[in-house]
Amino acid sequence: MDNLLPKIHKEGYKFLAISIFVTLIVAIFSTFLGFIFLILSVWVYYFFRDPDKVIIDNDKYLTSPADGLISQIIDTKGPKELSLENKQFTRVSIFMNVFNCHVNRSPVNGKIEEIFYKPGKFLNASLDKASEENERNFFRIKSKDGEEIIVVQIAGLIARRIVSDVSKDQDVSQGERLGIIRFGSRVDLYFEKKNLLVKKGQNVLSGETIIAEK
Repeated sequence: MDNLLPKIHKEGYKFLAISIFVTLIVAIFSTFLGFIFLILSVWVYYFFRDPDKVIIDNDKYLTSPADGLISQIIDTKGPKELSLENKQFTRVSIFMNVFNCHVNRSPVNGKIEEIFYKPGKFLNASLDKASEENERNFFRIKSKDGEEIIVVQIAGLIARRIVSDVSKDQDVSQGERLGIIRFGSRVDLYFEKKNLLVKKGQNVLSGETIIAEK
């Protein structure tokens, strides 16, 4: 049943209520327009869906923090916002379109050591400069093995709100929900010294697709 009618993230309640209300009002005056708005209401429900996942709970692996398409894989310096610009990381960028599930999840078992929010622009999230200029939310996670894993939520062209579901010093499990980005966005995953198991252009699922292994 969860596959047909998955639960939705709490951020979606308001939008779904508004869309249903507008649909009912419009339907009074026009059946055709009411049908169009009904489709929009279904899409709102679909966008904010938060289905349960078959989580890979294994410290050997790094799992995807987001559903979407891998748009870029590069070796780069860490985020300067977290004072990691002198360390070298592998960065995997995952682009989420408006049809992907936008709930983001922890790629490892560990502890949230830092959360840093930075306001910014709303450029197309698929652009490389979005990592530097767009609105972003940073999670620094210390894995059980002591490794630093960085997850960055990046707002996109349509996205206008990044929501965090966790707090600093909180213990998180692999696949646990970190938050959501509304309406099209990107997630960057930074890690060190692991064997990459994905490639550019590959579709991935949060909590289920293995990105890298020790």
